[in-house]
Amino acid sequence: MPARPPVLIDLKFNPEGIARILKTAFPDRGSINLADPAAKSRDLSAIDYALLWKPDADLFERAQNLKVIFSGGAGVDSFMNLSGLPDVPIVRFVDSSLTVRMSEWVVLQCLMHLRRQREHDRHQRDRIWSQMAPPEAAEITVGVMGLGVLGQDAVRKLKIMGFNVIGWSRSRKRLDGIKTFDASELDIFLSKTDFLVGLLPLTPETTGLYDARLFAKLHRGGALGKPVFINAGRGRSQVQRDIVAAIESGVLGGASLDVFEVEPLPAEDPLWGLECVFITPHDAAISEENALFRHVEAQIARYERGEPLEFVVDRKAGY
Repeated sequence: MPARPPVLIDLKFNPEGIARILKTAFPDRGSINLADPAAKSRDLSAIDYALLWKPDADLFERAQNLKVIFSGGAGVDSFMNLSGLPDVPIVRFVDSSLTVRMSEWVVLQCLMHLRRQREHDRHQRDRIWSQMAPPEAAEITVGVMGLGVLGQDAVRKLKIMGFNVIGWSRSRKRLDGIKTFDASELDIFLSKTDFLVGLLPLTPETTGLYDARLFAKLHRGGALGKPVFINAGRGRSQVQRDIVAAIESGVLGGASLDVFEVEPLPAEDPLWGLECVFITPHDAAISEENALFRHVEAQIARYERGEPLEFVVDRKAGY
């Protein structure tokens, strides 16, 4: 039986951890890790499968005979615009570990804004004993934009916590016990939303979507008075100067951001200095490497058995 071509790995995160795990991953075929300097000159023309996240710009010129491309994350925007992208199936990373981590982050942020955690933090620093009586979760409507695997799980978890939850997606999704809206009903959706949660993929339509005009359409006069913006989708979906301006002018009462237009977030960015903003360094749902490699192995096995791949990207939709 001829040797199987190795899996090509080009992942621009956690290089030490990936190198360690790759020692035992893909035991039937091995791998080529482009983070290894010795691999930079390797002939990639016989490679069938590639696992990518922010790959080298010339990757598709070197690996011209790929059969399947796997994304190292839930999104695929890190390589969709690279020159030479072949017309082959592209598979997103979908795994319970990533989904659970994202829902944990979303619920955490909603609860911190609900329970006015920043004020408690300030009181603790100043050694002030000052009790507060925040509203209950049921008094807050959380609107989730993006109802894929991550969004649907977040909606369920928020519902369990007692929030009133609604959802929006380009085409309407039917979810038990959740009022949903489609693209034609965006303004209606926004007008009902106290906490706006962004879990949308990055497409031409979503680039710059979260801007001043959108924030102005959110529900005002709710239990906390001002709406809150929470984004763990994609940084380029938001206009950061508009977030700053909306908070400084009182249009938004706060924000939680895990993604940014430029990453790492520059030290001089005004978002750092806004007390009502929670910032996390794009780690709301980091891909767990063991789970990622198991996912790729399982999908390769399906493909080679002649079974349909799962979680294939719709290229027209961009996700």
